[in-house]
Amino acid sequence: MRKVYLDNAATTPVRKEVVAVMSAVLLEHFGNPSSTHSFGRSAKTQLETARKTIAKLLHAQASEILFTSTATEATNWILRSAVRDLGVKRIITTKTEHHATLHTVTVLEREFGINVTFLPINADGSVALASLPELLEQPIKTLVSLIHVNNETGEIQDIQHVAQWCQTYDAYFHCDTVQSIGKMPFDLSQLPVDFLVASAHKFHGPKGVGFAFVRKNIVLQPLLFGGEQEKGWRAGTEAVHQIVGMAEALSLSYAKLEEEQNYISELKQYAITQLQTAFPTVKVIGKNTFYNLMNVILPLDSSKTALLLFNLDMKGIAVSRGSACQSGSIKPSHVLAEFLTKEEQILPNLRISFSHLNTKEDVDYLVEVLKEL
Repeated sequence: MRKVYLDNAATTPVRKEVVAVMSAVLLEHFGNPSSTHSFGRSAKTQLETARKTIAKLLHAQASEILFTSTATEATNWILRSAVRDLGVKRIITTKTEHHATLHTVTVLEREFGINVTFLPINADGSVALASLPELLEQPIKTLVSLIHVNNETGEIQDIQHVAQWCQTYDAYFHCDTVQSIGKMPFDLSQLPVDFLVASAHKFHGPKGVGFAFVRKNIVLQPLLFGGEQEKGWRAGTEAVHQIVGMAEALSLSYAKLEEEQNYISELKQYAITQLQTAFPTVKVIGKNTFYNLMNVILPLDSSKTALLLFNLDMKGIAVSRGSACQSGSIKPSHVLAEFLTKEEQILPNLRISFSHLNTKEDVDYLVEVLKEL
């Protein structure tokens, strides 16, 4: 059976070059990086070289890159420490954020009694930012937490303006860049964001490793306690092979960025054209969406919604109906529920996300199978 993977927003295949460098670290640099002997120093060199590589690619300082297990851990750590230790009394966010943010904010509201303000969502799924400057003028210590590229719709947030507003009004800005790091350039020397989080497995690196960018002179307190790793901020022996793999994956992504971005953009447009030809009333969600991700509502009977992914999987096609983190849930997408009509929400929808490994033949096969349903 043909296998077609079109769920790259959930995770990406690991590049072969990344596997090779990880294997070398596992075999040759297996020491504990906190050990002072030669084996430990060798591992420490690998660790710090990876940190410097990531920092250079993002135009940050090496001391501003902290390694974590996932972006979810990084988000929990940053938001909790901002409230507990930095004096934040209000978090401004949206109801279309990843659950790593939404669930953390809910817990912090309950535990610390902070004010949580949700920005409205426009009919196309974009965030209505017009009210943000006025909110930031209010004399309350605030952190703004916004996703850069929405993981379900691909909607792109104007984080440059948000960061500048936060800087003007002395508010912190935390940005979830899980879907965009490695897929577009970042210059953190020019983008005045305070906190940024990423996960390696979204840019063809290994699972179980990510990083947080924490702007210089901001001091967070640990989420995990124990040893003195990561400046004493994040205890636990670092997974050196995964960290080195992450740095290699990010390096390769940026080395091939323009070529792969152009290819994937053309492939997405081809998919839109083919779907519109096969289903003239198909709805492509959003107006300003990222080049590798699309979410569509199909003009199929609503009775097909429940088994849509199952039927596609039976044909060897991997796509999703929303975030992989909630794909086992029978609840409708919390993101789409914010701006789609009730009639649209019950219709079959698909999140289709591409990588450089996909082809037009993959798209043709998907459309062919959908026409048979």
